[in-house]
Amino acid sequence: MNLNSATESTRVVASRSEPATPRLRVCYLIESGTDVRTVEGLAASFNLTLVARRMLDGVEISHPPDCDFNFVHGPSARGRFALFAANFLRKNSSQFDYILAQGYGITALVANLMSMFTALPTAMVIVSPVEAYYRCRQNNPQPGKPYRGWELKLFEAAARVNARIAHRYLVPSDHLGDTVRAHGGKAPIDLVPIYGVDLSLFQPRSRSQSALKQERGLPASGHVIFFSSRIAPEKDSDTMLAALRILLDRGRDLWLLHRSGGYVAFRKEAERIGVAHRLIATDAVHPHRELPMDYQASNICVQASREEGLGFSPIEAMACGVPVVASAVGGLKETVIDGRTGWSYPPGDAQRLARCIEEILDNPAEAERRSREGLRLVRERFDHRDAFDRLQDVIAQDCRESRGAGTAPRDPG
Repeated sequence: MNLNSATESTRVVASRSEPATPRLRVCYLIESGTDVRTVEGLAASFNLTLVARRMLDGVEISHPPDCDFNFVHGPSARGRFALFAANFLRKNSSQFDYILAQGYGITALVANLMSMFTALPTAMVIVSPVEAYYRCRQNNPQPGKPYRGWELKLFEAAARVNARIAHRYLVPSDHLGDTVRAHGGKAPIDLVPIYGVDLSLFQPRSRSQSALKQERGLPASGHVIFFSSRIAPEKDSDTMLAALRILLDRGRDLWLLHRSGGYVAFRKEAERIGVAHRLIATDAVHPHRELPMDYQASNICVQASREEGLGFSPIEAMACGVPVVASAVGGLKETVIDGRTGWSYPPGDAQRLARCIEEILDNPAEAERRSREGLRLVRERFDHRDAFDRLQDVIAQDCRESRGAGTAPRDPG
């Protein structure tokens, strides 16, 4: 595949050897960072080209992927990246069978418009409710994440235009399906929980919890609460820290484990609240080699979001048999069902969150019962093999219909 002609800044860093049976050639446009598990799953299913906006304050892929694929870097500015993506698709459309676009912003708009010229079937991969996340900045601003009313209006306008011309949406939750349907479009919406959960790795502990704690460098005494959300306005780390303060003041022997981006800012906030001495915070660990052990070594997992598209941390914890507490918002309400698969509380209510944690600690039999139900739900709905099989089916069907229609691509040049 000759992609270097797209622009001088295009760089192919890996290539795939040709399989015996050619696989569909998929181009995935990434406007924000993506998880390594998404990349590895797509690369295992398709001949993948990833076109990513350069992230100056982060990484394009959460960890280095253990797979071969074509990797193309674009400019860091969103507007320039959208133009870059349009030019890339114009020059290379004949080398792809399908286009995936992350989100429903300006880059997705470019992909949908280009599909009208190239006749390439295109789907938007929706993993977050962008407008809802952005509104969280208004009441909970953070450095580098200001709230601007005009910027929100741009997001809303792009969402509506995309809805008018979209070919297909791929969403991991009914909540996100409702979100994109509210934009006013009529494109098909497929429930595909990318990237799912690898149940061969995320599973109930087979070794003693004390041994796991020792291996992960965690305190031998006390209970560990795992909070893996990145630090962002919508993730509401403040409520988690406030609940920890309440519990420590009541004499509970607790530790808060945090493994995600923004842990330095999280530690500073913990110092302000007076709980830093009970915080273990590091950058994100590898999702295959280390993360499952962190869940297995923990006693509770908390997701404290004010808005959430699905929330993978709770379902990963459920797969490991760990009791889960989550705020009753968005896609979390589809997985963390109070009284059945976990505990839920009103978003932002630190007192109620603290009470849920105490109920888990004081009633281990009930915690085990709900954990079993959570494990059953994950096995039924979120096996990563089923997720990528479903995605392959959707893309293959779109490609067959596109070829069957005999639509000849228009020359966008």
